[in-house]
Amino acid sequence: MYPSDVRQKLATGNPVLGTSMFSREPFVAQSIYQTGADWVWIDQEHSPAGFESVGTIAVQGRQAGSAPVIRIPYNNPGDIKKAYDVGAVGVMVPQIDTPEDAKNAVHWAKYPPVGMRGIAPFFAGYLGLTQQDIIDNANDETLLLLQMESVEAYENLDEILAVPGYEVLLVGPTDLSASLGIGGDIHNSKIENIMTDVAQRIKGTGKYLATTFAEVDDCRRWIGEGYQMMNVSSTLALGTIQTAEIYAELRETYKA
Repeated sequence: MYPSDVRQKLATGNPVLGTSMFSREPFVAQSIYQTGADWVWIDQEHSPAGFESVGTIAVQGRQAGSAPVIRIPYNNPGDIKKAYDVGAVGVMVPQIDTPEDAKNAVHWAKYPPVGMRGIAPFFAGYLGLTQQDIIDNANDETLLLLQMESVEAYENLDEILAVPGYEVLLVGPTDLSASLGIGGDIHNSKIENIMTDVAQRIKGTGKYLATTFAEVDDCRRWIGEGYQMMNVSSTLALGTIQTAEIYAELRETYKA
């Protein structure tokens, strides 16, 4: 699908539900997309996957009407550019700790005049599109997701939220717990208090809020707290049929 409709889904206020892409095998990827995921998290920060393996499944996601979101290894222009150019609708940038980090990510992710992303959208031909189609739509079609994963980022929250040009702030509870000295204790009251506070302070900024949990009950709780864009475990853990059922239940329960 081009342009992607994921921004329109976010604008409704309804849950925008995704899952982790645990495989780089196209047939497995297709089964995951067929669960009805609004978006799929394709990881490069912690997995060994390169762009040669994720590009195909990013295009598949677009064709299936799901928004492929590639998390790159770190905040840098080369990986941001390549992720979009192989077909990602969204690029997730980890470890955004300062407003300067956020400004750099925007600068590298957006075409002029917003940023300075170079122009060569490799995926366009696979979807029967022209380079001009991508130039005309990219800044309004793509998502830039910035991860808040540290005490430093939380201390700089208001300044990071004030940076224009990105769409989603994703709170990473596991790395945040490590930054607090309670590594892995993602249900600690310190984490929960921060997540609740972020959900209040993001209101009125024009940014959407996202997070990720492995347990469905945790997803339910935090969608209710305002974390509209939710990564719901992985289909490896849940199974594709159960994943589709969970999406239907969450969409009905939290319908705007």
